[in-house]
Amino acid sequence: MSCSRKPMTYAQAGVNIDAKSQAIEALVKQLTFRRSGKVKMIDLPGQFTGLIDFGEMALTLCTDGVGTKLLIARALEKWDTVGIDCVAMNVNDTICVGAEPISFVDYMAIREPDPPLMEQVGIGLNRGCELANCDLVGGEVAVLPEIMKEVDLSGCCLGMVRKDRIIDGSKVAPGDVVVGLPSSGVHSNGLTLARKVLERNEVDWDEKFPKLGTTIGLELLTPTEIYVRKVLEIVAKCQVHGMIDVTGGGLRNFLRLRHGVGISIDDPMPVPPIFKVLEDLGSVERSEMYQTFNMGMGFALVCPPEDARKAVSVYGEGARIVGSVVEGSGVSVPSLGLRYEKY
Repeated sequence: MSCSRKPMTYAQAGVNIDAKSQAIEALVKQLTFRRSGKVKMIDLPGQFTGLIDFGEMALTLCTDGVGTKLLIARALEKWDTVGIDCVAMNVNDTICVGAEPISFVDYMAIREPDPPLMEQVGIGLNRGCELANCDLVGGEVAVLPEIMKEVDLSGCCLGMVRKDRIIDGSKVAPGDVVVGLPSSGVHSNGLTLARKVLERNEVDWDEKFPKLGTTIGLELLTPTEIYVRKVLEIVAKCQVHGMIDVTGGGLRNFLRLRHGVGISIDDPMPVPPIFKVLEDLGSVERSEMYQTFNMGMGFALVCPPEDARKAVSVYGEGARIVGSVVEGSGVSVPSLGLRYEKY
């Protein structure tokens, strides 16, 4: 094993988040149709989930997938946790507006039927729905031998929230406090960069690192944390002005809160060892790490100071106040000299 000295980036690994943003913008510009009738979308752009007006209630709808974490599952032939990731990526987005996940469907695209693999995936999907208190009401398996070389797994979550209790970030204001919730590891974002770092350094999936206490493969397969139950408890007991699922884009996700305010992360979460391993092996710059990975903070809430302290108490172990809302714009980590101005 050798450490690559040329700094590696997510873009060099094949995922350019700026180019992706431009592509999404091009797609969204074409989505101009709005249905007639009583049930219509609620126009709140930039949220982690879509919202639909349903009388006194709003329905929420979002979709996401596991991504290239599935390639690690294939390498280890271990599929029993990726279903948890599939559920987590959706339900954690759902709760960002204060909604409760109620129903889930999955979509699996495969080259050929593989009952043992699908049984393992089912174990994870069931466990994820149990952790999120969310029914899996259906799904689709597409056998696509001419398209698929590997497996793809994604899902869609339906949630609900009273319209007068939607948390859309509009109340976020200077003086509010940011509460960080701990991640369980890499979660399901940045795995393309992680894999390329390991490939360049010829690291085997079963290689053990003293800092990790397990093999690098098993560490990267650690399921994404599901925050549903504790976050909904916080929402019920505390005043919450905004919430962030720290997924693709890392700290840049804070820029999806309301415009006209800045976020200062003055006391970052402790960084789990896996991120230091990847940073060192790939000579990845700190700014790249924090805009690619969660770096130990998988979810964040923005609350008034007193409610922030209560939120920390309600969540329990690992939660902490990490920063505050300030005048200005962007998100910064002063102690690390980091600043991001665009999502």
